[in-house]
Amino acid sequence: MRAVLLTGHGGFERLEYREDVPAPIPAAGEVLARIGAAAVNNTDINARTGWYSKSVREATGGSNAQTNANAEDAGWTGAAIPFPRIQGADGCGEIVAVGPGIARTRIGARVLLDPVLRGGGTAANRFGYIGTDRDGCFAEFAVVPDANACRVDSRLSDIELASFPCSYTAAENMLARVAVGARETVVITGASGGVGSAAVQLAHRRGASIIAIASNDKAAALRALGAGRVLPRDANLLAELGAESIDAVIDCVGGAQFSSYLQILRRTGRYAVAGAIAGPIVELDLRTLYLKDLTLSGCTIPAAGLFADLIGYIERGEIKPLVAKTYVLRDLAAAQQEFLTKQHVGKIVLSVAPASPAC
Repeated sequence: MRAVLLTGHGGFERLEYREDVPAPIPAAGEVLARIGAAAVNNTDINARTGWYSKSVREATGGSNAQTNANAEDAGWTGAAIPFPRIQGADGCGEIVAVGPGIARTRIGARVLLDPVLRGGGTAANRFGYIGTDRDGCFAEFAVVPDANACRVDSRLSDIELASFPCSYTAAENMLARVAVGARETVVITGASGGVGSAAVQLAHRRGASIIAIASNDKAAALRALGAGRVLPRDANLLAELGAESIDAVIDCVGGAQFSSYLQILRRTGRYAVAGAIAGPIVELDLRTLYLKDLTLSGCTIPAAGLFADLIGYIERGEIKPLVAKTYVLRDLAAAQQEFLTKQHVGKIVLSVAPASPAC
């Protein structure tokens, strides 16, 4: 099959496109999906460059691609990544074969792949991520546990559907963790990216009042998604919004603005984080945290059932895909280079195979 192999930590040269990779065979409890489309995410780049290693103090996409080439804790769970690895957490396609124990009636189902792996055993292997802890969707075929191949009934194309899983799961998980509700005011950082733009749509669906943080040239697009106000990335948040004015902050940026996020939160306010593209090392005044009775939530593993909820939102048309640009599989490196410019709104998606017929 055609696939892109990650051969080790480093730069784009570590992405090797090949057409002779053996297609995987589903084991007991697994299914084989023909992948129609797969999207690019920060997690792919973070794993390639070794950014998850605790030795990294830089923003995503920094020079750490070379300095952490031998990192032993650079996997999504803090373990080493076995190479070669087929990355790609987002995938849409069709089940074409099943392993022992899976009903053959599953063959032919159009599916979105839930990127979060839920297994048994020790804490170290209880959870994982498609594309990091097992081969993913930057290939014509992918094998996943049956529970991760979720049937979807939609007229959207494979490319459109592939824009949902990773970003919308992360965004909905943050909103759910801090219980964002109707008529609450929420700040969403990195609002033009995949997770941020998903959070704007999903917060709007909940009836929240949204203040999005993004560059000025993306303000119109974010307002169309439901943002009531858009502030530039370098805005003085205290001056613009005032202290203790916000119910919740949904953050995938981190960096130097972190302390401002806590200052603008109301007493008993909530902060959720699922990324740190502006830098993972931040300054925290514990007095702000405890004197204001704030809740800080790190968000990675969503509650069981959240992905099924997302599919329901998609099937009912309550959220829409945001595809900024498409590439073909062999051009994954170029797609990641464009992704890192952060000039787009929404997702960059790879066309992997001919699109499945619409349902």
